[in-house]
Amino acid sequence: MDAPVPASPRPRSRVVSGMRPTGALHLGHYHGALKNWVRLQHDHECYFFVADWHALTTHYADREDLERNVYDMVVDWLAAGIDPDRATLFIQSRLPEHAELFALLAMGTPLSWLERVPSYKDQIKALTGRDLATYGFLGYPLLQAADILIYKAALVPVGEDQAPHVEITREVARRFNHLYGGGNTVLPEPAVLLTEVSKLPGLDGAKMSKSLANDIAMREEPAEVERKIRRMPTDPDRVRRTDRGNPERCPVWQFHRVYSDTDTQAWVTQGCTTAGIGCLECKQPVIDAIVRQQAPWRERAEAYLSNPKQVHWIVEVGTERARARARQTMREVRGAMGLVY
Repeated sequence: MDAPVPASPRPRSRVVSGMRPTGALHLGHYHGALKNWVRLQHDHECYFFVADWHALTTHYADREDLERNVYDMVVDWLAAGIDPDRATLFIQSRLPEHAELFALLAMGTPLSWLERVPSYKDQIKALTGRDLATYGFLGYPLLQAADILIYKAALVPVGEDQAPHVEITREVARRFNHLYGGGNTVLPEPAVLLTEVSKLPGLDGAKMSKSLANDIAMREEPAEVERKIRRMPTDPDRVRRTDRGNPERCPVWQFHRVYSDTDTQAWVTQGCTTAGIGCLECKQPVIDAIVRQQAPWRERAEAYLSNPKQVHWIVEVGTERARARARQTMREVRGAMGLVY
C-alpha cells in the first residue's frame, strides 16, 4: 500500500500594517499595536511598514527629524521582538509603486468617500494649529488603501476605532474591480482583523502621548520609570494616607489592569478601599513589572544601536522583498486599466 501523501501546509494569510514614524515609541504604542504584530508574525505572512508619507499628510513641513524618527522606530520594532526573518519590514517612501497605485485609485474614487471618513473631521478639530486644507490630508485614506491593496492583504489588524479605514479600502477595491476587472478580482478586498488591545493611558490618565509629556518610552531608563510612576496622580479623594480610595478613580489602576496579575489586583483593591496600603506601595508592583518587561527590549535595542548599519540592512532587504510583490501587483493593475502600451 502506498504511503499516504502528507497534506500540503495551508498558505499563511497575508497581513499588512503600518505606523507613522514618531521616533522612539512608548508603552502605549507597544500595547496598542506592536504586541499584536509580534504575535501575528508567527502565524501570518506579515508586511510591516514605516508610513513616512502618512507623516507628511499632517506634518508636511516637519522634515528635519524624519530620518532619525524612522530608524528610532524600527529599532523599537526589533527590540519588541519583530523578527525580520519572519516579517517584511520596509519604508513606504522607498516604494514609488505605492504612489502610483494611489494615483490610479484616485481616478475612480468619489470625493465624498474621503470626506465621510470619521477621522477626517476629528483630526481637523484636534490639529487646529495646522493648515490641513491639502489633498494629501484629504486623500490619506486612499493612500492607506493603496498601501494595503498593493500587497493583496487578506487581513488588516486594527482596533474597532480604525475599522472604517479598512472598510473604505474594501469599497475602493470593489469599485476598481467593477470598473476594470472584467469579472475578475484584480485587487482582493481585505478583511478587518480586530485585535485585542490593552489600552494603556498616559501617566495622567489621558491618552499616552509624547506631546503631552505623559508617556513612558519603551526604552526608558529604569530610574526614570520609577520617578515617573512615583509621581503619577492617584485618587483625588485620597488626600491622606488614612483616607480610603477607589481604584476606578486612579490612573495607576489602569496600569495594574495591564501589568498586574489577579492576586496583585485583588491586593490593590483591598488595600486602597480600606486604606490598608499607601499610594507609593500600590505603585511599586507596576514599577517592577514595567522595568522587568523593558529589560529584554533594552538589551536587544543596544545591539542594534551599536550597529546602525545592521538596521539599515534589515530595512533594505525588507524593502526589496516588498518591491517584488508591489511590482507584480502594479503589472496586473496596469494591465487591467489598459496601461500597457
